[in-house]
Amino acid sequence: MPTTEDGRWTGRRRDVLAAAAAALLFAAAAVVGTLIQRTDHTLYVDWAPLHASWRPHLGPGTPAALVLAWAVAVHGPRLASRLPWRGVLWASWAAALVWTWSLALVDGWQRGVAQRLTARHEYLRGVDRFTDVGAALRGFTDHILLTRPDHWPAHIAGHPPGAVLTFVGLDRLGLGGGGWAGAFCITVGSSAAVAVLVALRALGEERAARTAAPFLVLAPGAVWVGASADGFFTAVSAWGLALLALAATRTVRAPGAVALASGLLLGLTAYLSYGLTLLALPAAALLLLARTARPLPFVLAGAAVVAGAFTLAGFRWWEGYGLLVERYYQGVAAERPYGYWVWANLAVMAVTAGPAGVAGARRMVSAAPGALRLLRGGRTGTPNALVVMGFAALLALAVADLSGMSKAETERIWLPFVFWLLPATALLPLPDLRRWLLVQAAVALLVNHLLLTSW
Repeated sequence: MPTTEDGRWTGRRRDVLAAAAAALLFAAAAVVGTLIQRTDHTLYVDWAPLHASWRPHLGPGTPAALVLAWAVAVHGPRLASRLPWRGVLWASWAAALVWTWSLALVDGWQRGVAQRLTARHEYLRGVDRFTDVGAALRGFTDHILLTRPDHWPAHIAGHPPGAVLTFVGLDRLGLGGGGWAGAFCITVGSSAAVAVLVALRALGEERAARTAAPFLVLAPGAVWVGASADGFFTAVSAWGLALLALAATRTVRAPGAVALASGLLLGLTAYLSYGLTLLALPAAALLLLARTARPLPFVLAGAAVVAGAFTLAGFRWWEGYGLLVERYYQGVAAERPYGYWVWANLAVMAVTAGPAGVAGARRMVSAAPGALRLLRGGRTGTPNALVVMGFAALLALAVADLSGMSKAETERIWLPFVFWLLPATALLPLPDLRRWLLVQAAVALLVNHLLLTSW
């Protein structure tokens, strides 16, 4: 057999082995987690390592999810390669929207959408306390700790006020309640796939973007995009980076204005979730790829506008974060074992990225030396954006994981970074794409139909 064929087969075999290793890691996390939970009940999840419970079921979203999974897997690669670029973007958003809605409706309208954000720990529980937004912001940090009177529900206390203000704004627009909140998160969150495609093309990777588009659509992480607030956070952060890519590569008419808009969105992400400050790593990687710092003053100005507005309104980010760390260890995080979650989180990430995401990451690692040589030589090449952005996302996740502030629930918390790992699927052999897409869809469908997820 020729050397090229040997190499191709070896690469494919390694792809399968990487996916199998990820499956074994997840199985180990499930077995060990079950033993820990049954022994000392310190994990505080019913079906470790996922925040879910075992409940095989079907729902009204099942038929649409099955049909769409088959259609995207069979026809997605061909359509993505042939449609005009704008057609790829619109088709990707439409398909991601149907996929995410279908998965959410597997649990039914009430359990899958309307009640997701109304649980006792969720954002909607605090909306009625924002009748006076100014006063609520000025006193926001007074209610973070569990020892404080009338403390915030867990998710409001665990995030800057930009998160809950999103739902306060919907309520003021007459779109109050869990149904509108869930629909908003699903609809906006599904656009994250499009933002990643826009960024890749701006960085000169249109062919890779077209190849990765079906994988971004059928991302297993869509199970948690619909309907969690983290799906909304994922879209905001993805569009912030996409606008930065457009400004950095000057592929828009007004790069300064676009960079300013990017700064506003990236600044907002820091006030949606404290952990999203780690987006500074993929943002820096993006500027490195574009070999320019010209957008930086505009981006910093936009971020400063957001930070200044919240600070003047009475919320001090640094004070809120310090109190959050204290509140975090007042709750179940104090008992959740770091030694388990520091590796079990990686098993969860393997599920949200899917087997194809894992196989793509393996090829990304293999392509790293070539990408580094291209960067050092000042040249561009197909692997560059995929590899550099992917490694930046992995670095951000490593920091989050080692910090101890991400013990459990990372299936939703890490979504803004996992979506930047999926473009590495473009490095998979073209003849294998349909099979990998079917496997991706199967993972999402099995998770959603065998487990009742919390988000």
